[in-house]
Amino acid sequence: MADTRQTEQMTSGKGFVAALDQSGGSTPKALKLYGVDESAYGSESEMYDLIHKMRSRIITSPVFSGEHIVGAILFEQTMDRDIDGIPTAQYLWEKRSVVPFLKIDKGLLDEADGVRLMKPMPGLDDLLDRAVSKGIFGTKMRSVIDGASASGIAAIVAQQFEIAGQVLAKGLIPIIEPEITITISAKAEAEAILLAELTKHVDAMPADQQVILKLTLPETANTYASLVDHPRVMRVVALSGGYSRDEANARLSVNHGVIASFSRALTEGLSAGQPDAAFNEALGDTITRVYTASVAG
Repeated sequence: MADTRQTEQMTSGKGFVAALDQSGGSTPKALKLYGVDESAYGSESEMYDLIHKMRSRIITSPVFSGEHIVGAILFEQTMDRDIDGIPTAQYLWEKRSVVPFLKIDKGLLDEADGVRLMKPMPGLDDLLDRAVSKGIFGTKMRSVIDGASASGIAAIVAQQFEIAGQVLAKGLIPIIEPEITITISAKAEAEAILLAELTKHVDAMPADQQVILKLTLPETANTYASLVDHPRVMRVVALSGGYSRDEANARLSVNHGVIASFSRALTEGLSAGQPDAAFNEALGDTITRVYTASVAG
């Protein structure tokens, strides 16, 4: 079952969730933004070693701690590796007071009915058991909404909650992430449909269960206020979704009770070639800005 101190931190702790969960498809892009070109690695294994080195540098930085960061989402390969000889999830909680989560989805199916559902997850039970054994608190899974399709969004949310049930049965807390693409013309309409679908599903949950919702920053501030206050919702966190760090922070700061869960916006301005002092200063500045926006509401 979930650790009581971790539950308390995720429910009411001040700070944000660091998304360090780029996987196979997005890792080359993340490395390139960090200043590591594809020519620097010759295999998938070498690529994952390099991204783990980047994530380790972030996590071991003196500015990365529970003072400003309540949780961190890890990729499976990160969970399976160590930091300073300690398993990553254990290091996060014991050395940094940051609650560890694991990304569990296997990517997206092709777009259909205005949405991209998650691919099948063979071996999910085994992965969840491994996560429990490694001290993981919860999971994250992402699907994408590309249009204001009522039937498509209903299918997305139903799939998310079906998998969430499997996660909850293992004593883990699921982060449900039905991302709305920020460039679609009917974004506000899609948000209204998503709000109704999410509400229907959290209303139907047993009284002793909770989920975390990870949502695209809405067009109208406090669109998701009823979910922030819902007894079955532990927390509502926001993805940056392609907004610049400054715009993401500005949007976040006017959504009461919503905290950040940024990935690309978190690592903006960091590079492999930076001396540690410059790296820590840049990361610290970003953490302060994202923290400030997260607690502003």
